[in-house]
Amino acid sequence: MRGVVERKLRSALTIGGVAAGILALTLSGAMAEHFGAQFDGGVRYYRAAIQVADDAGSPAAVVSMTKIDQIQRVPGVAIALPSIQLLARPGSTSAVPLGLPDTIAYADPRETRYSGLPTKVAQGRQLQANRQGEVVLGADLAQELGAKVGDTLDLPVKPRGANPDFVNHPFKVVGVLRRTNTLPDATASVGLLDAQMLLQESLPASFRDRVDPSSLASGITVYGKPGVDLDALADKITATVPGIAAIRPTDYVRGFDQSGRFSAATIAIEALALLFGALVIGAAMQLAVVERAVEIGVKMALGARAWHVAAEYVVEATGIALIGGVLGIAIGLGLAQLLDLAGRSIGMDIFLVTFRVLRIALALTVLVGLAAGTAAALRVFRADPDAALRMV
Repeated sequence: MRGVVERKLRSALTIGGVAAGILALTLSGAMAEHFGAQFDGGVRYYRAAIQVADDAGSPAAVVSMTKIDQIQRVPGVAIALPSIQLLARPGSTSAVPLGLPDTIAYADPRETRYSGLPTKVAQGRQLQANRQGEVVLGADLAQELGAKVGDTLDLPVKPRGANPDFVNHPFKVVGVLRRTNTLPDATASVGLLDAQMLLQESLPASFRDRVDPSSLASGITVYGKPGVDLDALADKITATVPGIAAIRPTDYVRGFDQSGRFSAATIAIEALALLFGALVIGAAMQLAVVERAVEIGVKMALGARAWHVAAEYVVEATGIALIGGVLGIAIGLGLAQLLDLAGRSIGMDIFLVTFRVLRIALALTVLVGLAAGTAAALRVFRADPDAALRMV
């Protein structure tokens, strides 16, 4: 009786160990998927265009829209479009370490014909030209603000302890974008006039009243004609148009290398989690073979073939691994959802559970069980039936 209880307890502990390993594998894999999606989206967008910024020492880091016509005349340029970006939550960090900063943005509607990262609405509609006071929210930002189509919200979001002269404006939510798991999810898209007004109000007071808001942009996005080398075109724009700096797409994309380093780190975590699960099952099954040496010997002495007995251990180990693996995956899914819900209010949505993560976790669970069971089963072939019978 005691042996049965100890065996059941050991099986429960083994299942718990496997579940812990697969839980770590699921969470680290979901983090890798999240940052991988952000990396891929950023690369798709920025490698397809040239980003142009002010290089004339502007104290507010804005660029005049008069530069657009000059850029448009550079050979090889298909179109140059104004872009405006500013923090939706002033006072928060502009570089959220584990997520994307909430951003108010304007992008020219013509950009959809050229962009490598198109967006679609899941609810409501897109912005309409020349209409003010409307906003289309990214999926994460809508959830973070608890906003839906038809609601009204103030942008930028007023921070705690804001200065008395802080200004924001009401916007009606007319659309919510389909989730992309990348840049647009944390964006509040507004029209050009609204974006220029907000950009002017974000400028230092000493500079704010000296500029015409209709001439403002925080950058210019340039798309090249088919077949044009965008890096060479960026160099040509910088050399041709005074007062601006055109950033090579390859240089911009290189800024996403941190995501690649993070993915490498998560792969190492996943490998350690997998090794942990394999060692737990392997140790448990090896101990089971040792404890049941007499039982194994008796079975073989009575005519059971070694491979039959060995197969029992492989099946048992695989079953234990599957139970622990499914438990670990289920807990991982629940934790990922809870942590994302808790973190979205501060831009810490960092998990993306995909079918690829689930398939990998389940497949590795089975492989770990098979490997551990096979290693234990090899001891069956070294069992001595005669010695076992003498112990009975």
